[in-house]
Amino acid sequence: MENVNGRSQTGKLAVVFGGTGFLGRRAVRHLRRHEFSVRVASRHPDRGRDLFGSDDSRIESIEVNIHNEPSIARAVAGAYGVVNAVSLYVERGRETFHSVHVEAAHHIAAQAQQAGVERLVHISGIGSDATSSSPYIRKRGEGESAVRAAFADATVVRPAVMFGPDDTFITTIITLLRRFPVYPMFGQGLTRLQPAYVEDVGEAIALILQGSETGTTFECGGPRVYSYKELVSALAREAGVKPVLLPVPFAAWHALSRMLAILPSPPITRHQVALMQVDNMRSSEMPGFEQLGISPRAVEDIIQTMLRGR
Repeated sequence: MENVNGRSQTGKLAVVFGGTGFLGRRAVRHLRRHEFSVRVASRHPDRGRDLFGSDDSRIESIEVNIHNEPSIARAVAGAYGVVNAVSLYVERGRETFHSVHVEAAHHIAAQAQQAGVERLVHISGIGSDATSSSPYIRKRGEGESAVRAAFADATVVRPAVMFGPDDTFITTIITLLRRFPVYPMFGQGLTRLQPAYVEDVGEAIALILQGSETGTTFECGGPRVYSYKELVSALAREAGVKPVLLPVPFAAWHALSRMLAILPSPPITRHQVALMQVDNMRSSEMPGFEQLGISPRAVEDIIQTMLRGR
C-alpha cells in the first residue's frame, strides 16, 4: 500500500458525526488543517460552537439525531466525506451498544451512500469481533459489517486504546496513582496494550479522507507495546510516585462492576473489565499509521504535557 499523499481539499465538505467527542473534535481540527470544510454533527451543537468558536467560517455545528434517518440525511447533504466517530461505553435506556454501534452506524452509512458521498470513515476499535461473548466487543464487530453492507467502500479505522489530555484512560490511572498508596491492577497486569495518541488518530482520519484508497481497514496502535503493569509503572515514574501495585483477580472486578452498575455513571463497567482481559494490539498484517506516513507518538512523549495540565 502506498502512503497517502497530501492533496489539497479546499472546498470539500467533511461531516463528522460525534465531532464534539474525545476523538471527533481532534478529527475536526485535523480535517481543517488539511483544508476541508467541516460540518460537526452532534446532539449538542452549542458544544461544537464552544469548542471551535465562530472565527472559522468553514466549521459548521449542527444538531443531529443518529437514530433518525431524515436527520442524518440532512447532515450528510452535499458532503464529500463522512466520519462516524460516535461511540458509547455505558448503555442507558434506548442508548444501547446495538442501537449506536450497529443500527445508527448502518443508518449513517446508508444515508451517506444514498447522498453520493465519496468517502466514509467508520471508527471502530482494535479487537472488534462479531463472535465475542462481550456485548461491547461483539456490537463493534457487527457494526463494521453493517457499515460495509450499506457502504461497500467504507474505510474502517480501529484505534488501540487512545490517550491524550482529558482522556478517561491514562488520566484516570494517574489520578488513582497520586491519590492512593496502593494501586489495584486488573489481574496480574499481564494484558498487553499498544496505546495510540488521539492526535495521531485524528491525523490518520484526515489523511484517509484526503487519499484515494477506500475499503481498507486500518489498525492504529502506538509505537510501544506494554503489559498493563508496565504501563502503570511507567506512569508512576513519570508522576513521581511509588505505589504498591496490587493484583486483583478479574472475578473480583466483575463482581465490583455488577455492584456499581446501579450508579448513574459507574466508575467501571463490566464491559470495561471484559476489555481489560483481552490484549489490545494492532495486527502486524493490517495497515496502520506507517502506511499513512504517520510516526506515532508514545505515552512517554506526551505524558509530561498531560501532567502539566492537571
